[in-house]
Amino acid sequence: MSTSAKSVRFDDFTMWVDLSDGRTLGVPLAWFPRLLHAAAEQRTDCEIGRYGLHWEAIDEDISIIHPAIKH
Repeated sequence: MSTSAKSVRFDDFTMWVDLSDGRTLGVPLAWFPRLLHAAAEQRTDCEIGRYGLHWEAIDEDISIIHPAIKH
């Protein structure tokens, strides 16, 4: 089992990613200059894939991979 993104949203300073395991991550937009400087419409045009997030118009990809830990 691995954790993946279910949805993504933004406020003025933060990208919020809801994960399949119920957690929500808040990440400063300053960490991703392309997203920080993108228009709101470009930010919302996000493709959520199995391994992360992709924004075609601004050429940005963010991986979200958390493999299960096997004991």
